[in-house]
Amino acid sequence: MARRPVSWLAAAVVAVLVVLVLLPLAGLAGATVGPDADGAWADVVASPLSGALLWQPLGGSLLVGLGTGLLATLVGAYLAWVVVMTDAPGRRAVGALAAIPFALPSFAIALAWETVFRNDRIGGEPGLLAALGVAVPDWLAWGPVSVVLTLVAHYYSLSFVVVAAALTNVGGDVVAAARLTGASRWQVATRVVLPSVGPALLSGFLLAFAEGVSNFAVPALLGLPVRFQTLSTRLYGAISTGDAARGYVLSLVLVAVAGLVLLAGQRMTRGRSYSTITGKATRAQRLRLGPARWPLAALAWGIVVATAVVPGVVLAVSTVLRRTGSLDGGLTWHYWVGASDPSVAQGTRGVLRDPVVLDALGGTIALGLAVAVGAVVLATLASLALRALPRARALHATVSTLGYVPFLVPGVALGAAFIAQFGTGSGPLPSLYGTFAILVLAGIAASLPFALQTARAAFGQVSTELDEAAVLTGAGGARRFGRITLPLVSRGLANGGVLVFVTMVRDLSVVVLLVTPATPLLSMLTFRYASEGFTQHANAITLVIAAVAVVATLLARRLERRPDLETTR
Repeated sequence: MARRPVSWLAAAVVAVLVVLVLLPLAGLAGATVGPDADGAWADVVASPLSGALLWQPLGGSLLVGLGTGLLATLVGAYLAWVVVMTDAPGRRAVGALAAIPFALPSFAIALAWETVFRNDRIGGEPGLLAALGVAVPDWLAWGPVSVVLTLVAHYYSLSFVVVAAALTNVGGDVVAAARLTGASRWQVATRVVLPSVGPALLSGFLLAFAEGVSNFAVPALLGLPVRFQTLSTRLYGAISTGDAARGYVLSLVLVAVAGLVLLAGQRMTRGRSYSTITGKATRAQRLRLGPARWPLAALAWGIVVATAVVPGVVLAVSTVLRRTGSLDGGLTWHYWVGASDPSVAQGTRGVLRDPVVLDALGGTIALGLAVAVGAVVLATLASLALRALPRARALHATVSTLGYVPFLVPGVALGAAFIAQFGTGSGPLPSLYGTFAILVLAGIAASLPFALQTARAAFGQVSTELDEAAVLTGAGGARRFGRITLPLVSRGLANGGVLVFVTMVRDLSVVVLLVTPATPLLSMLTFRYASEGFTQHANAITLVIAAVAVVATLLARRLERRPDLETTR
């Protein structure tokens, strides 16, 4: 490919990244100091209102983030140790189940929690335990404890995947050498294995912390009923009630909190060596647990069953109960296929017969596909430009930075940034609020870190010698890409697209501020039904979302099992 077309391609990629990432954040910051801001910073930070606007929600966010990060890392690391390092029975099945909770929407687990533990604190139909006569305390049914435990059940999968990969790379020779020196099992675990996976543990904590701080659905469903606020719920309330300037300030605070913690974590591991892979490394040795293998395996099984199996069963059963949380009223399929009946759920039809739900299903799938295609195409073009211009350091730095920034921006804050930038017409940019286009653009921006990382990894596996050989035969740039490079990276790009699709289908944080009646989505319908007390309808829609996500995930697994394409260096 000639240098000039590649340069134009690189410039176009950078321009798109600027529009998707830099302009919304700049618009968000500008909206907090513009003429319409009316002292928003002072009101939020230093006024009689700042306690309720900022400091209490900030404390709630930090409590949720730290609790989620610590517990999710502990649970994920324990499961990773059982699966990778021990001879516990059923460890492979534990490993498979441990990856499921993250594929489900976070509000699915929150709704399952509410279905089981809901009490009469806020009125409405009680949960299963309360219906059976069990007195569920308020601190367990609502508030920070229920929020943290629900988020841990959702996000421990992140720590599990990261730590399991690190434990796999702890060579058996390292452990054997430690044992030859007379080290006990405890000393090997605490002085050899644990330090070796230190970066993985930190990464798992940071990922879970950032996700916990930015999550909107779980605090909204389990915290707002008892006035437990986080920054995400507070800024949603501010913007949705017309107090946009203060909401934008809270968005910037949320971005700063998530960004500072992630950057601090990177500095903690900078300059340190955690090498465990050597030229003579052997496969990791499994620890023989002896009689302890059964109770440790039982604990691992209890965790994965409670988080990966029970929520789905609870949601499925609740959708066919005539009365919420009670078997006394009998069973019914009304909430799935029933016609409008004034005596049931205020005349609301079953989800599979409701045109609003069906429109939302089509809109959700269309949004997931559009975002997946857009993010993968943009990531492919960016990777192609970086591959063709390996010495363009400024380009590499710009693309890497702009592609990573959305990871630091919580979903609700990113949605607020798009409202600030594209909510009203500005210059050549029309007003996009209330359109499908703003949902797609925000989704692509939020998905950039995943798509770009996947695309760069896929392109990195293809040797440049193939391009050089094709050049000698006289093949042009477009032909080389279409006939050689694209077939070799297609599987990696497809997997990245499926990941983006699943994330977008189940996401609520990014779209919660952007969805309008003209652009219905399943995730927003679930939140609305749950907030209004239509538990069976909310749970049924959640199962539909989970089914779509699972089908897409199985498709990705099928792509991974296809025979590898053979290449010659």
